[in-house]
Amino acid sequence: MGKDFTSALRPAIVMTILFAALLGIAYPLAMTGIGQAFFPSQANGSLIRDGNRVIGSTVLGQAFTTDRYFQTRPSAAGKGYDGLASSGSNLGPASQALVDRVKTDVARVRAEGITGPLPADLVTASGSGLDPDLSPAAAAAQAPRIARVRGMPVGTVTAIVDRATETSLFGDPHVNVLAMNRALDTSARR
Repeated sequence: MGKDFTSALRPAIVMTILFAALLGIAYPLAMTGIGQAFFPSQANGSLIRDGNRVIGSTVLGQAFTTDRYFQTRPSAAGKGYDGLASSGSNLGPASQALVDRVKTDVARVRAEGITGPLPADLVTASGSGLDPDLSPAAAAAQAPRIARVRGMPVGTVTAIVDRATETSLFGDPHVNVLAMNRALDTSARR
């Protein structure tokens, strides 16, 4: 019995070391190399830079706290847009806490001067809490406030929304909030 155990132990140890090296070192290094070679922007987080300074990512939402900018969806990630606490709130439609939070967000949006029917993404958080995009309707609803604060024609802000609107084969049209806010700053410099 002892000899059988010893003879079976050696191949098990060799296979464990082999697969640990292949799947724990070689495969991750190969995938990292392929990502860096063929998709360097995506492999490095789709970062947006202003000169040498990183100002955000096209795939992660961030809070914009001034009325001069488009506001993103409410975030359920930690204390707001915390990448280390990415998750939804796990509150169901019958949850009083969710109803209270949405009522607070509706009151905030109404205080900003947005009238009429509210697009849902202005007052509801995304599943990850880090969604970088809005619906074109949610962005257009914010255009009058931004135009007023910046002293710009509403048509100029609406044109930024129209240019930023992206459609994909699957899913609804969307706009990237960081891209629109950068376009606002660029148009203000002209």
